[in-house]
Amino acid sequence: MAKLPGAVQGARIVGERFVQSQRRQNPEGRMPLVDHLRELRNRIVKMALALVAGMIVGFVFFNQAWRFIERPLCRTPIRGQTGCHIPGTNQLILNGPLDPFYLRVKIAFIVGVILSSPIWLYQIWAFIAPGLYAREKRWSYIFLGTAVPLFGAGITLCYLSLGRSMHFLLGLTPQGVGNYIQVDLYLSFVMAMMLAFGLAFEVPLFIVMLNMVGILTHQRFRKWRRVMIFGVFLIAGMANPSPDPITMLILGGACAALVEVAELIVWSNDRRRARLHPDPYAGLADDELSPITLEDTETSERP
Repeated sequence: MAKLPGAVQGARIVGERFVQSQRRQNPEGRMPLVDHLRELRNRIVKMALALVAGMIVGFVFFNQAWRFIERPLCRTPIRGQTGCHIPGTNQLILNGPLDPFYLRVKIAFIVGVILSSPIWLYQIWAFIAPGLYAREKRWSYIFLGTAVPLFGAGITLCYLSLGRSMHFLLGLTPQGVGNYIQVDLYLSFVMAMMLAFGLAFEVPLFIVMLNMVGILTHQRFRKWRRVMIFGVFLIAGMANPSPDPITMLILGGACAALVEVAELIVWSNDRRRARLHPDPYAGLADDELSPITLEDTETSERP
């Protein structure tokens, strides 16, 4: 690598020294309120631009996105019929003249949020990270790196189970009654189901984070294990907007399996913590005297 000219190299050294002096004067990265507001504005503008770019993609590929959303309903056999194009049989309808345009905007917005999620998640993180300590940043990296795949896994499981939910709910329609489903209601139902599944899959991560900060130990977890499993199924039933018992069991069973994995992580973390910081009073009964060492005596005699 060729050496830099003397003037350029000297300017670089002066710049590095200036940055180091600024860090020594402001080690916590503090900024005035006006600078914070200016940075927040810049982050929001970048997030909005990314969202608009994603919505443009959603407008272009609207037909593909809409077929993906309607597939759980239109490809599920309900009362011996399959498809959404037979009048009165699982048919999706629009009521107003502006509804087709609003539908395209909604689908484009959903696609835009999904496609731009790496950008707006990074912008949120970049705005919060300078005010965190090194340990808090490490936990935040673990949280973000785990929360996003878990949320995606919940949405995927929801999409795969939507067909069963549609089969159960619309199969309750009496004979002689047609199923004319408003597109807005169907879209809201699908989005609510995906959000419920995605958030329910975050419960095990919340348990692990409580253990990381020292609030929840494995001993306490084991004591309340049955109550937690029951609570997971209760939350799955409350979060699921569909009264379909099969969907509730799918969501509750998946969350219970993740809770078992979280328990294994909590147990492993407690063992590691006990190995690094052993408790001298561990294993003693409540009425048993604790041992007094020479170090304790010397400490108590110090003024």
